[in-house]
Amino acid sequence: MKICHLIAVVFVAFLVVPSHTHANEPRKADVIVYGSTPGGFCAAIAAAREGASVILLEPTNHIGGLSTGGLSHCDSNQMVRSTLMGLFDEWHTRIVKDYTDRGLEAPYQPSKKNTAKWCFEPHVAMRVTKKMLDEAQVTVLTERYLKSVTKEGPRITSLVTKNGTFTARAFIDGSYEGDLMAAAGVDWTIGREGRDEYGESLAGKQYPKEKMNINGFDENGKLLPLFTTDDAGDDKAGDNNIMTYSFRLCLTASADNRVPMPKPDHYDPARFEIIRRYLKSGGGSVGYDRYPLPARNVGLGQLKLPNNKFDGNNSIGRQFSIGLVGGANNWHSADEAGRKKIWEAHKQYTLEFIHFLATDPAVPAKIRNQYAKIGLCKDEFVEHDHFPPALYVRESRRMKGMYVISQKDIIDEPEKDDPIAISSFPIDSHDVQRIALKDGGVINEGTIFPVRVKGQRVGYAYHVPYRAILPKPDQCDNLLVPIALSCTHVGISSLRIEGAWMVIGQGAGVAAALAAKDEVPVQKLNYTKLRERLLAQKQVLELPKVPEKPSANGSVAADSFSGIVLDDKQAKLTGNWSPSTNFKPYVEDGYIFSGENDAKSRGDGKATANFRFKAPKSGRYQLLMAYSAHGTRAENIPVTVSSGPHSYGIQVDQTVPLPNGKHFRPIGTVDLSADVKTEIQITNAHTTGFVIIDALQLLPAERK
Repeated sequence: MKICHLIAVVFVAFLVVPSHTHANEPRKADVIVYGSTPGGFCAAIAAAREGASVILLEPTNHIGGLSTGGLSHCDSNQMVRSTLMGLFDEWHTRIVKDYTDRGLEAPYQPSKKNTAKWCFEPHVAMRVTKKMLDEAQVTVLTERYLKSVTKEGPRITSLVTKNGTFTARAFIDGSYEGDLMAAAGVDWTIGREGRDEYGESLAGKQYPKEKMNINGFDENGKLLPLFTTDDAGDDKAGDNNIMTYSFRLCLTASADNRVPMPKPDHYDPARFEIIRRYLKSGGGSVGYDRYPLPARNVGLGQLKLPNNKFDGNNSIGRQFSIGLVGGANNWHSADEAGRKKIWEAHKQYTLEFIHFLATDPAVPAKIRNQYAKIGLCKDEFVEHDHFPPALYVRESRRMKGMYVISQKDIIDEPEKDDPIAISSFPIDSHDVQRIALKDGGVINEGTIFPVRVKGQRVGYAYHVPYRAILPKPDQCDNLLVPIALSCTHVGISSLRIEGAWMVIGQGAGVAAALAAKDEVPVQKLNYTKLRERLLAQKQVLELPKVPEKPSANGSVAADSFSGIVLDDKQAKLTGNWSPSTNFKPYVEDGYIFSGENDAKSRGDGKATANFRFKAPKSGRYQLLMAYSAHGTRAENIPVTVSSGPHSYGIQVDQTVPLPNGKHFRPIGTVDLSADVKTEIQITNAHTTGFVIIDALQLLPAERK
């Protein structure tokens, strides 16, 4: 039950000791951190800066998790960055300094706490992480896979790994999977809660994606490959299924640094029969997301990520992408060999999927050509044949600790008395199941599209209480769990991001150092003292000003805006349009869309929406549009305006985000005549992607 942006990997070492043991190797410390995820390495650094001796144990040979293993576009652009200080801010500042010290342009500006995209190369992130751990004098040991723990009552006394036994006063589980927590006998859960368990509207089964009108069974009535089930279960009930895993691929189209995408072993074209059926039906929502998106009218190599690279991610909005839906449900319970097998299965699927897109005749030639010219980066992950070592483990075990963070703590009751950090990533879950419906059709289930603050590109800011990283005291009294922390599936859908884990991990590191020094159970640590040291390490604990919340269903009244507001309900429609409320907020009762999933209307110009109205007075007006921006939207939506002698043609790119805090984006300036009816028409002519119509706004504008 977790949706962790989990990334089961870490990056090459520095203070790293080889897998064989040495007699002079340290085996005892004040604090031991198991798992060098972003939260794990920040916990280790924070504890060391409080004066504790620290050993960081990593089960693999890669340190840093996804932050050094492929995630090159920092997702903190969807967070309130002014609350992400401390080690998170220092880490990003030092990444930029790494570039400028070499005489290169700064790739971004960490001092500006806005929603700009921050992009960096994995090997630079690796270098910075190594240096920060080294400077803090953290002993880093790789290939220390946990075998068991020893305890005296509720206290862990030692960790037994496949390469040595280690003892400490305080322990931190920095793994995505909560392996140390589970081995210590702490209560945990997996999968999803039912809606009634914590009163969460986003719990249970979720069906925001459109049903595909294709058959998911073969001629013998058996499920085709890439399906998880033909029975998703009761809508309100929970289950043991988890969010899809994938890789974050560091890619390039630049010939001087491109390594050809490896050909998959034992490629089986039949595995992708369901995608062929989908493409044949007219569907086009297939592929991976590229971060950052290329600027309009430029080639794939001309990107904002340094050195013409881009970050390829599983697409939350597409029907088929690089996430292996259902492929990691047993990851948490697998042993070392079992996880390696699951890891390899995800790599095999990724390479097969990309090979299919680049070569299969069922894929349109334009798309085949795009994927054929993209490869891995010659200067990244050299020790791993340029393929990312980090699996994006988005969700695994979650502790059942002293306080469980749920949907209400994120949206309705964000303030707590014992905060150690502030999180603010949108509630956001990737697919959990792919279902072949017995009565016809195929649908993906489990997606939660980003739940953000009304009119903004960021999620709700809320306190992460100290209690949420604490086990129940009778189960373990010297362990802190900042990654697999105590929360629901809906909660982890927001907490599962590197920016949040880094600041929560820093809080856990400070707490562990103080508890070790004072020789007190972590549950009895004086919070006033902890808060003082967190602030000294530049953590932010005061919530930002709370913006107005949307209504319960995400709608915003049209009459709350000035000027002329035209809701989608006022449009006369032709062609194929569908209603939706998936992306919030929206004006009035929802919005309509025409898109690439529909063979009948995809780009043919037959889907039109006509607004007719009379302007209150003649003059110049600014035209604005409300829509939900996303990478799957069309970039060239035709809008025509006719008013008496005046006529205008405008093209709108709906991948462009709306201005911060705004519901509408300006798309042009037009002249309107009050003595005639004005007509505004929006069509899907020659578009690729979804065309969204929520509302239009016209405001008087001064002539220039």
